[in-house]
Amino acid sequence: MTEWTQPDQAERFVRTYADPILRVCAAWSLSRADAQDICQDIFLTLLVEQRSFDSPEHERAFVLRCAINACKDILKSSRFRRTAPLEEAERVAAPVPGEEHPVWQAVEGLPPQERVLVYLFYVEGYSLEEAARLCGCTYAAARQRLSRARKRLRTELEVYEHG
Repeated sequence: MTEWTQPDQAERFVRTYADPILRVCAAWSLSRADAQDICQDIFLTLLVEQRSFDSPEHERAFVLRCAINACKDILKSSRFRRTAPLEEAERVAAPVPGEEHPVWQAVEGLPPQERVLVYLFYVEGYSLEEAARLCGCTYAAARQRLSRARKRLRTELEVYEHG
């Protein structure tokens, strides 16, 4: 294998692998920023560890496997599950005062301990166990509060629907 200097290696990695890595990330539906981060991480790994490969095919397979694994890691991270792309916010209009959705009006009428559990569980996507921990209560207490909140919301929304 040819001896490369670090700047030469970096340039070669970018020329050879930037596009395939970005395409792998696009196939996993990751954002451009996440794809660029993955690209940088892989290049740094290659430069710092200075691995040797049996062939160019072996090197390419390693790089693409790293990209796939990085994509999977991002997709299973809690940050990814609990966020939405900023572009999505452009399509959601802020509620006009007095015209909020009846569900949110009903949620706002809940006692604070129930309201925060509804928010954490349904909006933020936390499990009931995680939401209980965040609220500083037991799982059983959180389950009971969420049950009460659902009953109150059901009653409130039935009155709204029929009234």
